[in-house]
Amino acid sequence: MTQNGWPTEHHKELFATIGALRGADEAERFLRDLCTRSELDAMAHRWEVAKLLAEGLPYLEVSKRAHASTTTVTRVAQWLRNGEGGYELALKRKPKR
Repeated sequence: MTQNGWPTEHHKELFATIGALRGADEAERFLRDLCTRSELDAMAHRWEVAKLLAEGLPYLEVSKRAHASTTTVTRVAQWLRNGEGGYELALKRKPKR
């Protein structure tokens, strides 16, 4: 375990379970059962902010386009720069549209 009890064994089990899912359809089904619609909306909203920030847009432009508060934009930007690299990894692997 790392400092401040993060991640706990429960977290680790959840992450391993998500990692064992096969594809977007299984992830969608699992997360829809696990999370409330509001929780999924909040995660999707932060993901949209992260994608816009990764394009190099200024915070105020990201805030406008994503309809997000500057606090949310700043928080996501902080994790994008100083987090565990999860946003960066996901941005590299996200499917092209």
